[in-house]
Amino acid sequence: MYNFKKGVSNNLLNIPGWRTKRRIVVIESDDWGTIRMASKKSYDFFLKNRLPVDKCAYNTNDALECNEDLEQLFEALSSVSDLNNNPAVITANNIVANPDFEKIKASDFQGYFFEPFTETFKRYPEHDNVADLYKTGIENRLFMPQFHGREHVNIARWLKSLQEGEKSTHLAFEQFMFSVHTQGKTGGANEFMDALDVDSLEELNDKKGVIAEGLELFKTIWGFASKSFIAPCYTWSSVLEPVLSRNGIKYIQGIAIQSEPTTAEGFHYKKKYHYQGQQNKEGQHYLIRNAFFEPSTNPTFDWVGDCLHRIEIAFRWHKPAIISAHRVNFVGFLNPQNRSENLMLLIRLLKKIKQRWPDVEFLSSDQLGDLIEKNN
Repeated sequence: MYNFKKGVSNNLLNIPGWRTKRRIVVIESDDWGTIRMASKKSYDFFLKNRLPVDKCAYNTNDALECNEDLEQLFEALSSVSDLNNNPAVITANNIVANPDFEKIKASDFQGYFFEPFTETFKRYPEHDNVADLYKTGIENRLFMPQFHGREHVNIARWLKSLQEGEKSTHLAFEQFMFSVHTQGKTGGANEFMDALDVDSLEELNDKKGVIAEGLELFKTIWGFASKSFIAPCYTWSSVLEPVLSRNGIKYIQGIAIQSEPTTAEGFHYKKKYHYQGQQNKEGQHYLIRNAFFEPSTNPTFDWVGDCLHRIEIAFRWHKPAIISAHRVNFVGFLNPQNRSENLMLLIRLLKKIKQRWPDVEFLSSDQLGDLIEKNN
């Protein structure tokens, strides 16, 4: 019964919206540039302080990407080529800044300060070549940065937790981190990761400036503007979409359900449903993920088989296959086995895609958006 319901749901997801007979595969990968677990030493520190970081796949495996992460990922993506002799490409949804912990502490937790994520790399031990590797990935069409947010932290809730002296938040801060996913009273289920969630109209207005500043910083870092955007934790207010549009965002990545904050304090949302290629009032198109490759979250699940099945359904309804695959699946700074095992799975997935659909085309999210806009 579960498989039947799942099959019906997967088909229904792909019925409405933009269609194409081209076999298009897009891989969207969130969280590049943001801090997560600072180090193995930090991980052990939390366990010693009885914080169950070992119960969360992100705390166990996810960290700021290092040199070897990018080198091995690019090698995996280069293992196949599409109809046009292009390799597989990762749409690397980029957080462009991280908290400046020293300045925040100096303000006695009363003010928020940030630094470009390129500065954060300088304090990590195996990350000295990441910037050059990014450039190589872009030049070889393996890696296409797009905008994920200025930072991946809910500033107001995080500062409130620090000001109120919540223990787990301060322990994380000591390790230059903002989340250990202990679901404290202030952070809620996403523990400060939902950067665009709000508890008041005033906060919502503040987010407009955060977005504009983040997109300008993205342009400064990469030398080009981002055309697409994915909200952290799939949570954002539609009121922010005109701001995104004015700052060059034409396509909004996501899943079929948007969690829209109501601005009432205490985690209150309404659900908005979207379909492939749908346009909003600003003329922006929604790009909806309809396949998933997230082996770090559940290593015993058949992610290759499930992803292939979802791609097959998408193609059956003449839809592009947009695969969700977060950064955590491809990094090994904390746990090299996580990276090696999952890259082997990625290579298997890519080769099976090519074998089953020889006419496949690998596109980045902005390329798919341009195609939808052109053909709409």
